[in-house]
Amino acid sequence: MRRFEFVEGTSAKFWMAEVQGSTFVVVYGRLGTEGQRKEKEFDDEESARREYDRKVAEKLREGYREVSSEAPQAAPKGAKGAAAAAPKLSLPPRVRGGKPSAEQVTAAVAALTTLDALVGGRSWKVAQQARGARRALRTLGGVDPAKHPALGTVFTSLMAKVVAPRGEPRLPLWVAMELLSELDASAFPRTLEQWKRAPAGAPSQAATALLSRQAEALGEPELALRVGTLLEERPRAQGGEGWEKRWSELRPHLEGHLVAGGSSLPAWLRSLDAGEDSRLAERLSRLGA
Repeated sequence: MRRFEFVEGTSAKFWMAEVQGSTFVVVYGRLGTEGQRKEKEFDDEESARREYDRKVAEKLREGYREVSSEAPQAAPKGAKGAAAAAPKLSLPPRVRGGKPSAEQVTAAVAALTTLDALVGGRSWKVAQQARGARRALRTLGGVDPAKHPALGTVFTSLMAKVVAPRGEPRLPLWVAMELLSELDASAFPRTLEQWKRAPAGAPSQAATALLSRQAEALGEPELALRVGTLLEERPRAQGGEGWEKRWSELRPHLEGHLVAGGSSLPAWLRSLDAGEDSRLAERLSRLGA
């Protein structure tokens, strides 16, 4: 069965075809899925072959690239069958990179320190200062806070407040994920370990546990950080087009990574349990839609 793939922009799909006697068989779908199988009967093998040739030419005109050409065989079943032909996609840069100045690091430390002091206060003030802290971190070009002692200290203090016990000042998890999204991906697994060591009873522990499970399943900090940020993104009052656009851009990369590891998006989603968190359950459902 010949296999063709189309990977461009937010599209990542495959199409396979063969002729079995007088039957024209195609299997198609998004990379990382089993796809759909369709069969069309013709009066004779010659007619089925003409349809096969016509559809192959059509796919090539559409921009599909052939990734295998071999004797007809049964279509691969599940993600493992597709893994060998799945392309390796490169994630676009998340941070601009570069070496920050001492002044920029000092400004970021001050912004995080102010945010740390505001945690537990009025939510609008926390959100406002969080935006300022995120902008200050962005100027650092994706640094690892562990390499800057003052920055690492205040950042660790803030992340501890995500899993603070009930009744104590708590930093919203969505704020923490936005801050992490401006840093080197190596900060994410360290933060997850910090959250896992926190005493039981924090209101956010179910959500942080799910973030840890998805990160462990992926085994790729950069990808896990981006997925986690989508899962915990602050709800917007109007529409979800921005979220949907970011997910459509990330989805081919996630599916390609899962397929290369012998899994699939549906299987990965089944391994994640939102428990009684209806918001997280809704987000996971949207990932699988």
